[in-house]
Amino acid sequence: MEQTRAGEYDAFVAARWSVLFHLARLLTGGDRHRAEDLLQESLVKLWFVWAKVADEAPEAYVRKVLARAAARSARRRWWGERPVEVLPEVAAAGDMSATVAERSRLEAALAQLTPQQRAAVVLRYYQDLPDRQVAEALGCPVGTARSHAARGVARLRRLLADVIEPVG
Repeated sequence: MEQTRAGEYDAFVAARWSVLFHLARLLTGGDRHRAEDLLQESLVKLWFVWAKVADEAPEAYVRKVLARAAARSARRRWWGERPVEVLPEVAAAGDMSATVAERSRLEAALAQLTPQQRAAVVLRYYQDLPDRQVAEALGCPVGTARSHAARGVARLRRLLADVIEPVG
């Protein structure tokens, strides 16, 4: 008996798919992908009540479910991913070796600073902390933290001088 009901359901879906899909497209404003999702969601709900509505009006039931689901969907601000016909351009992977080499040079130059200078430079310029918080982290007065940062930056400029070009 269950096999017979499943066959009836499959026959109904095959016979009425295009009509129901057209209705779903109209309910979603022509969005084909949302219409497919909406119709599939409605047909799943129909499957669960198929034994009750198969002999009465399954198409009317699906229309009612479609209309209610479309109304709920229209109230949402976001529907998830929006499939498109043409994919947007993605950033080219390119050769990352220059970026890696530059980062390695910077890390090597930072390693040549004193621990206080390195900490002051990293906290101040990489973490973007104000002088007061850098001083608190280093456990020294604000003027000393500024001095460590200034001396560290000056040393980094000398160490990395071959890639820094004068402006103007």
